[in-house]
Amino acid sequence: MESLARGPELGVLVGELEGELDERLGPVDAALAAHYPGERPGRQPVHTVYVPADRFHPGLVADYGAAALASTEEHEALLLELVGDADLLARVREKLGREPVEDLRIDLEDGYGTRSDDEEDADARRAAGELRAAIDAGGAPPCTGIRFKGFEAPTRRRGLRTLALFLGRLVETGPLPEGFVVTLPKVTAVEQVEALVHTTQRLEAALGLADGALHFELQIETPQSILGPDGTALVARMIHASSGRCTGLHYGTYDYSAYCGIAAAHQSLAHPVADHAKAIMQAAAAGTGVRLSDGSTNVLPVGGPDEVRAAWAEHLRLVRRSLERGYYQGWDLHPAQLPTRFAATFAFYREGFESTAARLRTYVTRQDSGILDEPATARALADFLLRGLDCGALSAAEAHDATGLDAAALAGLAHRAVGEGG
Repeated sequence: MESLARGPELGVLVGELEGELDERLGPVDAALAAHYPGERPGRQPVHTVYVPADRFHPGLVADYGAAALASTEEHEALLLELVGDADLLARVREKLGREPVEDLRIDLEDGYGTRSDDEEDADARRAAGELRAAIDAGGAPPCTGIRFKGFEAPTRRRGLRTLALFLGRLVETGPLPEGFVVTLPKVTAVEQVEALVHTTQRLEAALGLADGALHFELQIETPQSILGPDGTALVARMIHASSGRCTGLHYGTYDYSAYCGIAAAHQSLAHPVADHAKAIMQAAAAGTGVRLSDGSTNVLPVGGPDEVRAAWAEHLRLVRRSLERGYYQGWDLHPAQLPTRFAATFAFYREGFESTAARLRTYVTRQDSGILDEPATARALADFLLRGLDCGALSAAEAHDATGLDAAALAGLAHRAVGEGG
């Protein structure tokens, strides 16, 4: 190191300060690394499809794809008018035929309802067996999981029993599926997250699973999970109480809106109360590796052409809005929502591809341009392209041609591992 201008005394002082600062800040460095490890490796699905447990069967994903394609064919002119791009629509058709569902959640909570204990026991076991059959037959999506009833007093015992029965049946006949998660709904206290950590640890031991094998998502659908009685953002504490098991935060559109007193006609994932909650979720999750998912719209594209058009137009708008706000995943509740899910997502990445790739190439090759991007922006540029590759909106060849980088190089810039292609 070059000697300091003011002589050896200042050099000695700097050497002493280096050691003192390392001692002072070493615990802070370790805590930051533990609490904020960075982006989670691999692919994030663009959506989660929710299906009540009693309706799930091994061929459901293929059936959803066929139904989505049928809806596209029936209303092709209408969809093309809304999308405005025949090539994009062809890409959507290809996706629907190849991988119509990226993430599936078998629902044993609100979408399933309240049943007798015997009926829910039977459905939990049956759905687990059907999921194993789908996996063995190659008919399961890349990511799967279940939503069970929450840990509030009225539903705690039922939710715990369902979770144990489902997992027990699932691992009887094979390993825990890769990308499998469980979703805890209606979280109102940090202690419920801590209780789920305890529960997953005990279940792993009982089922012969590796420590840390069970991961979960938290459904943020109550104001109590956003703002605690002491005025703090409890969702941030919930993430850090999960012992690294929490992989996602999912916004619950309708429960949250109802809790806030929003009239039913105005409940939407674009309402100001939703934007407030999701902004806090976003800040709480930043740097933790916990991913974000927006909620759903309950306006379904069914009925006559006017109803389908209105619902598709609204879905396209809402999906695009979420993407622009950094929410790269959302919920879909019906097969006819899949065409607009992928149309909006593909349009987002394809419209931004050329400028993003050009900026990244300029950054990597250190060319002069009218934009001076910093490393954090380069990371965002690379992540944008990777997400487009993961879902199938972009091809590896066109990304390489435009940037000179392959997927591994893009992942290195984005500071995350390569996800499986879409």
